[in-house]
Amino acid sequence: MIKIAVSACFFYPDKSRPVFGHKTLQYFERDMARYLGRQQVMPIMIPDMEDKDILASYMDEMEGLVLQGGSDIAPNTYGEQPIENNRWPGDAYRDAYELWLIEMAMKRELPILGICRGFQLLNVYFGGTMYQDIASQIPHALMHRDAELYDQISHEIDLVEGTILQKLYADETSRRVNSVHHQAVKDLGKDLKVMAHSQPDGLIEAFTWTGAQEGKVMGVQWHPEYFHNFKQGTLMDAHKVYEHFLSFTGQAKQK
Repeated sequence: MIKIAVSACFFYPDKSRPVFGHKTLQYFERDMARYLGRQQVMPIMIPDMEDKDILASYMDEMEGLVLQGGSDIAPNTYGEQPIENNRWPGDAYRDAYELWLIEMAMKRELPILGICRGFQLLNVYFGGTMYQDIASQIPHALMHRDAELYDQISHEIDLVEGTILQKLYADETSRRVNSVHHQAVKDLGKDLKVMAHSQPDGLIEAFTWTGAQEGKVMGVQWHPEYFHNFKQGTLMDAHKVYEHFLSFTGQAKQK
């Protein structure tokens, strides 16, 4: 059985919430669980634990790490101040928890797949920065997020020739992905190689780390786990990226 570590999402105490209102909740989004789980592949949410030695022992049992989407990244995580009177403060606590998981996965040479927020946090891990809000900071950009339409927004992407992503999708007729984000990569992290841009605004949509086999440590801005919900046409094959990620499991060297 292949065990895939998945970072947790968080709900913090909220007294207006009728259930567990005083408690912090850690959770695994259902579409993500169903996307990652398959015969002989078990996705396992890694809980936030005070004892990092316990967390490290969990990671020793894993063969890969997937970073879920969710809340914004806090600007101070990448050395910037919040814009617009702290309108998008992000989640610094989750940032620290997931950056630690990334570090543990890197030390163990595990494959890593970052999805949406996870893609953005990988960029920050490697020293990159973010646009805190696409609409206000990149006026010419497409609409990349709408609360009502949610996972029904889509756009074309341009796959960089010669990259593993272009090779994986060489036979695909569709170059369309969903778009559920309002932040975007500004400065690309060190040793990251761009594999896709959104069209026509050119925002970075996918990258791979050049310090390992191409695609072993990679991120995509879209949500492949939501592709099955799409009703406005045809999107790219959601599974090719994940299957490529799984091809690296079992190769890690425990350190």
